[in-house]
Amino acid sequence: MYKEIFIATQNKGKVAEFDAFFQKKGLKVKSLLDLEEEIDVVEDGDTFEENAIKKAKTISEIINRPVLADDSGLSVDALNGEPGIYSARYAGAEKDDEANNKKLLKELEDVESKERSARFICVLAVCFPGGEVKTVTGECKGRITQQPQGSHGFGYDPLFYLPQLNKTMAELTREEKNKLSHRADALIQLNKLWDKWVEDETDLKR
Repeated sequence: MYKEIFIATQNKGKVAEFDAFFQKKGLKVKSLLDLEEEIDVVEDGDTFEENAIKKAKTISEIINRPVLADDSGLSVDALNGEPGIYSARYAGAEKDDEANNKKLLKELEDVESKERSARFICVLAVCFPGGEVKTVTGECKGRITQQPQGSHGFGYDPLFYLPQLNKTMAELTREEKNKLSHRADALIQLNKLWDKWVEDETDLKR
Protein backbone atom coordinates (compact mmCIF):
# COMPACT_ATOMS: atom_id res chain seq x y z
CA MET A 1 0.00 0.00 0.00
CA TYR A 2 1.05 3.62 -0.48
CA LYS A 3 3.29 5.17 2.15
CA GLU A 4 3.14 8.78 0.97
CA ILE A 5 0.69 11.29 -0.44
CA PHE A 6 1.41 14.42 -2.47
CA ILE A 7 -0.38 17.68 -1.69
CA ALA A 8 -1.00 19.76 -4.83
CA THR A 9 0.39 23.00 -3.45
CA GLN A 10 3.59 24.97 -2.92
CA ASN A 11 2.16 26.62 0.18
CA LYS A 12 4.20 25.42 3.18
CA GLY A 13 1.42 26.39 5.60
CA LYS A 14 -1.04 24.12 3.82
CA VAL A 15 1.52 21.32 3.69
CA ALA A 16 2.03 21.54 7.46
CA GLU A 17 -1.74 21.42 8.03
CA PHE A 18 -2.17 18.28 5.93
CA ASP A 19 0.98 16.73 7.39
CA ALA A 20 -0.57 16.86 10.86
CA PHE A 21 -3.60 14.99 9.50
CA PHE A 22 -1.82 12.33 7.43
CA GLN A 23 0.84 11.58 10.05
CA LYS A 24 -1.96 10.00 12.08
CA LYS A 25 -2.78 7.87 9.02
CA GLY A 26 0.81 6.65 8.73
CA LEU A 27 1.46 8.54 5.51
CA LYS A 28 4.41 10.77 4.69
CA VAL A 29 3.36 14.07 3.14
CA LYS A 30 5.14 15.57 0.15
CA SER A 31 4.19 18.49 -2.05
CA LEU A 32 4.91 20.10 -5.40
CA LEU A 33 7.97 21.59 -3.71
CA ASP A 34 9.47 18.08 -3.61
CA LEU A 35 9.17 17.48 -7.37
CA GLU A 36 12.03 18.18 -9.75
CA GLU A 37 9.65 19.09 -12.57
CA GLU A 38 7.23 21.98 -12.31
CA ILE A 39 3.59 21.01 -12.86
CA ASP A 40 1.20 23.82 -13.66
CA VAL A 41 -2.47 22.87 -13.91
CA VAL A 42 -4.82 25.43 -15.46
CA GLU A 43 -7.80 25.83 -13.13
CA ASP A 44 -10.54 26.40 -15.69
CA GLY A 45 -13.42 24.60 -13.98
CA ASP A 46 -16.75 26.26 -13.20
CA THR A 47 -16.80 25.07 -9.58
CA PHE A 48 -14.42 24.50 -6.67
CA GLU A 49 -15.00 20.77 -7.10
CA GLU A 50 -14.11 20.75 -10.80
CA ASN A 51 -10.86 22.62 -10.14
CA ALA A 52 -9.84 20.38 -7.23
CA ILE A 53 -10.61 17.21 -9.21
CA LYS A 54 -8.65 18.40 -12.24
CA LYS A 55 -5.58 19.24 -10.12
CA ALA A 56 -5.64 15.93 -8.24
CA LYS A 57 -6.22 13.77 -11.33
CA THR A 58 -3.74 15.57 -13.60
CA ILE A 59 -0.89 15.49 -11.10
CA SER A 60 -1.58 11.91 -9.99
CA GLU A 61 -1.43 10.73 -13.62
CA ILE A 62 1.92 12.48 -14.10
CA ILE A 63 3.68 11.28 -10.92
CA ASN A 64 1.75 8.02 -10.39
CA ARG A 65 1.21 8.73 -6.70
CA PRO A 66 -1.82 9.49 -4.53
CA VAL A 67 -2.51 13.22 -4.73
CA LEU A 68 -4.70 15.53 -2.65
CA ALA A 69 -5.72 18.85 -4.15
CA ASP A 70 -7.93 21.56 -2.74
CA ASP A 71 -9.80 24.52 -4.11
CA SER A 72 -11.46 27.05 -1.90
CA GLY A 73 -12.92 30.51 -1.79
CA LEU A 74 -15.69 32.82 -0.63
CA SER A 75 -19.34 32.64 -1.66
CA VAL A 76 -21.55 35.65 -0.87
CA ASP A 77 -25.28 35.04 -1.07
CA ALA A 78 -26.24 38.60 -2.07
CA LEU A 79 -23.81 38.37 -5.00
CA ASN A 80 -25.18 35.05 -6.28
CA GLY A 81 -22.16 33.14 -4.97
CA GLU A 82 -19.45 35.57 -6.09
CA PRO A 83 -16.50 35.87 -5.89
CA GLY A 84 -16.56 32.04 -5.84
CA ILE A 85 -13.86 30.36 -7.92
CA TYR A 86 -12.46 33.81 -8.70
CA SER A 87 -11.93 34.66 -5.01
CA ALA A 88 -8.13 35.02 -5.27
CA ARG A 89 -8.30 37.21 -8.38
CA TYR A 90 -11.61 38.99 -7.83
CA ALA A 91 -10.11 42.43 -8.45
CA GLY A 92 -7.59 41.28 -11.08
CA ALA A 93 -4.98 38.69 -12.00
CA GLU A 94 -2.49 40.09 -9.46
CA LYS A 95 -4.25 38.27 -6.58
CA ASP A 96 -4.18 41.39 -4.38
CA ASP A 97 -5.97 40.78 -1.04
CA GLU A 98 -6.53 44.47 -0.30
CA ALA A 99 -7.92 45.15 -3.78
CA ASN A 100 -10.19 42.11 -3.54
CA ASN A 101 -11.56 43.28 -0.20
CA LYS A 102 -12.18 46.79 -1.50
CA LYS A 103 -14.06 45.43 -4.51
CA LEU A 104 -16.18 43.17 -2.31
CA LEU A 105 -17.16 46.06 -0.03
CA LYS A 106 -17.99 48.19 -3.07
CA GLU A 107 -20.24 45.45 -4.48
CA LEU A 108 -22.04 45.21 -1.13
CA GLU A 109 -22.23 48.91 -0.22
CA ASP A 110 -26.03 49.05 -0.63
CA VAL A 111 -26.66 45.68 1.05
CA GLU A 112 -27.90 45.68 4.65
CA SER A 113 -25.94 43.82 7.32
CA LYS A 114 -28.54 41.06 7.74
CA GLU A 115 -28.40 40.36 3.99
CA ARG A 116 -24.61 39.97 3.86
CA SER A 117 -24.46 36.25 4.63
CA ALA A 118 -21.50 34.34 3.19
CA ARG A 119 -19.63 31.05 3.31
CA PHE A 120 -16.03 30.04 2.98
CA ILE A 121 -15.98 26.78 1.00
CA CYS A 122 -13.18 24.21 0.68
CA VAL A 123 -13.27 21.15 -1.57
CA LEU A 124 -10.63 18.43 -1.09
CA ALA A 125 -10.10 15.98 -3.94
CA VAL A 126 -8.06 12.79 -3.59
CA CYS A 127 -6.91 10.73 -6.56
CA PHE A 128 -5.23 7.34 -6.22
CA PRO A 129 -3.36 6.23 -9.38
CA GLY A 130 -5.76 4.55 -11.76
CA GLY A 131 -8.72 5.21 -9.49
CA GLU A 132 -11.59 7.64 -9.49
CA VAL A 133 -11.27 11.00 -7.77
CA LYS A 134 -13.12 11.30 -4.45
CA THR A 135 -14.09 14.60 -2.86
CA VAL A 136 -15.31 16.13 0.39
CA THR A 137 -16.55 19.65 1.02
CA GLY A 138 -16.14 21.80 4.11
CA GLU A 139 -17.64 25.17 4.84
CA CYS A 140 -17.68 27.95 7.41
CA LYS A 141 -20.69 30.28 7.59
CA GLY A 142 -20.54 33.94 8.48
CA ARG A 143 -21.32 37.46 7.33
CA ILE A 144 -19.45 40.19 5.50
CA THR A 145 -18.68 43.25 7.64
CA GLN A 146 -18.94 46.91 6.59
CA GLN A 147 -15.20 47.42 7.03
CA PRO A 148 -12.06 45.34 7.74
CA GLN A 149 -11.48 44.19 11.33
CA GLY A 150 -8.41 42.37 12.67
CA SER A 151 -4.85 41.88 11.51
CA HIS A 152 -4.41 38.10 11.42
CA GLY A 153 -5.04 35.70 8.57
CA PHE A 154 -5.16 36.67 4.91
CA GLY A 155 -7.55 37.10 1.98
CA TYR A 156 -11.08 37.97 3.04
CA ASP A 157 -10.49 37.15 6.73
CA PRO A 158 -10.78 40.81 7.89
CA LEU A 159 -14.27 41.02 6.35
CA PHE A 160 -15.60 37.60 7.36
CA TYR A 161 -17.55 37.96 10.60
CA LEU A 162 -18.43 34.98 12.80
CA PRO A 163 -21.58 35.86 14.83
CA GLN A 164 -21.07 33.03 17.34
CA LEU A 165 -17.70 34.48 18.35
CA ASN A 166 -18.41 38.15 17.69
CA LYS A 167 -15.10 38.32 15.79
CA THR A 168 -13.89 38.31 12.22
CA MET A 169 -11.60 35.55 10.98
CA ALA A 170 -8.76 38.08 11.14
CA GLU A 171 -9.35 38.56 14.89
CA LEU A 172 -8.87 34.86 15.67
CA THR A 173 -5.66 33.18 16.73
CA ARG A 174 -4.26 30.57 14.34
CA GLU A 175 -5.40 27.85 16.74
CA GLU A 176 -8.96 29.21 16.84
CA LYS A 177 -9.13 29.54 13.06
CA ASN A 178 -7.77 26.04 12.50
CA LYS A 179 -10.62 24.59 14.56
CA LEU A 180 -13.50 26.17 12.66
CA SER A 181 -12.26 27.12 9.20
CA HIS A 182 -13.68 25.66 6.00
CA ARG A 183 -10.48 23.63 5.57
CA ALA A 184 -10.80 22.30 9.11
CA ASP A 185 -14.37 21.22 8.34
CA ALA A 186 -13.22 19.56 5.10
CA LEU A 187 -10.56 17.64 7.04
CA ILE A 188 -13.25 16.45 9.49
CA GLN A 189 -15.25 15.12 6.52
CA LEU A 190 -12.09 13.55 5.07
CA ASN A 191 -11.35 11.83 8.37
CA LYS A 192 -14.79 10.21 8.35
CA LEU A 193 -14.24 8.71 4.89
CA TRP A 194 -10.48 8.15 4.61
CA ASP A 195 -10.30 4.59 5.94
CA LYS A 196 -13.17 3.55 3.64
CA TRP A 197 -11.46 5.14 0.64
CA VAL A 198 -8.21 3.31 1.39
CA GLU A 199 -10.10 0.05 1.84
CA ASP A 200 -11.86 0.54 -1.49
CA GLU A 201 -8.54 1.32 -3.17
CA THR A 202 -6.95 -1.83 -1.70
CA ASP A 203 -9.87 -3.94 -2.95
CA LEU A 204 -9.41 -2.55 -6.46
CA LYS A 205 -5.77 -3.59 -6.50
CA ARG A 206 -6.54 -7.19 -5.52
